[in-house]
Amino acid sequence: MPKVVHGPMTALFPVPVVLVSCGVERPNIITLAWVGTVCSEPPMVGIAVRPTRFSHGLIKAAGQFVVNLPTTALLKAVEVCGTVSGWDREKFALAGLTPAPPAKIEVPLIAECPLNIECLVRQTILLGSHDLFLGEVVAVQSDQALLNQHAQVDFQRAEWLCYLAGAYHSLSRRLGSGS
Repeated sequence: MPKVVHGPMTALFPVPVVLVSCGVERPNIITLAWVGTVCSEPPMVGIAVRPTRFSHGLIKAAGQFVVNLPTTALLKAVEVCGTVSGWDREKFALAGLTPAPPAKIEVPLIAECPLNIECLVRQTILLGSHDLFLGEVVAVQSDQALLNQHAQVDFQRAEWLCYLAGAYHSLSRRLGSGS
């Protein structure tokens, strides 16, 4: 059967849903799905943010951010942080989330998220509608409930969120080893 050719579009799905905390003096949270691991050594993540967003200026000014991985239990907070602007609202309070101390940077992490990835911006790439912030991972914090008997993070111990073509979904079942 022949394939149908489409024009250019965002077609890489599913993608993780994260809450990125940013800003030192006035912390903010932005919901992002254009995010991913971009390097293993050193560990780095990339987050794409529109320059018009309040969080963009905070990340650019501080040179750091935290990628907080929410679970399905935090869906309402994810939606609030993705639909309300930080220009005039304090999203931690509005979403019912708690700022928590980071280990290596100044930006607070989100206490309710079971995994928090602290990053220092190493490069910013202007792409078009979004700028890509490449952040070197300098610390990872996890809830003890995520740890297995070897004190390693077991990602199957939480019900993570993903974004799939305009809607949120859960990731909850392992199908294979991937290796």
